[in-house]
Amino acid sequence: MNGTNVSNTILERLAGELTELTPEARKAATYVLENPRDVGVSTVREIAQAANVKPNTVVRMARQVGFEGYEDFRAPFRDAIRQGAADFPDRARWLQDIRKTGDLGGLYADMVQGALRNIEETFGNISADDLKAAAEDIWTSDSVFTLGVGVNNSSASNFTYLASTGMTRFYAIPKAGSNPIDDLAWADKNDVLIAITCRPYRTEVVEAVQTARAQGMKIVAISDSPASPIIQSATHGFVISCDTPQFFPSSVSTVALLETLLSFVIAVASDEIPKRVATFHKRRHALGLYHAEGK
Repeated sequence: MNGTNVSNTILERLAGELTELTPEARKAATYVLENPRDVGVSTVREIAQAANVKPNTVVRMARQVGFEGYEDFRAPFRDAIRQGAADFPDRARWLQDIRKTGDLGGLYADMVQGALRNIEETFGNISADDLKAAAEDIWTSDSVFTLGVGVNNSSASNFTYLASTGMTRFYAIPKAGSNPIDDLAWADKNDVLIAITCRPYRTEVVEAVQTARAQGMKIVAISDSPASPIIQSATHGFVISCDTPQFFPSSVSTVALLETLLSFVIAVASDEIPKRVATFHKRRHALGLYHAEGK
């Protein structure tokens, strides 16, 4: 179905009715069968224009296969995109269509529901024991490298920043002007790599994980599928849910998981760590880095 997860039943029904349609409706049906992704992001006029038929011909085609009209026919295709089963350009077009129809309230609700669902699905499949095991490897390591590129770069950097308020030897990679494999050049079995990537998987992250594994490093992998190449190579693999109505993968569950993982690291760490965090922030207050209330 060219990248969507719309039920095959609809397209099979349309294909089965093809010979029963008028020549014009058959043209519309043929276009839909060959371009199913277009349905979810196109109006009836846009589909009609692409198929070189009149809009009412598209409506008749939809009714022929059991729908009240084009909007009902289009709904399952839109739902597929809403659930993330489409490429980035298609999902961007879907958002534009939402704007044109004025259904931004629906988009708002979808975004909120999607974020909550991602959190629930992510943590529903992860146990405290899983997090504790990863946290212990992180705490007992010599160095921790956190790798995220593209949309995941800020998540990796934020994790490293927070960890560095109480611990040393945490590094966000790739460093400016470098690449992940070079940044891991001298890492070994005493070190940990935390790697993050979701579909479409970034080549540099996959290759860095392979390199880290060859060097004996422990791998904490965060990705969106048990079949992800970095999960397959991981010492500790965490599968997140990142579905979203928008066209980039959601970072909500990634950030939540990293924050939770860091809290487990602190929990298994020595008693000095909370004191170091307190000292770090006390010094910041003394230096005037925090705005004083009342000024």
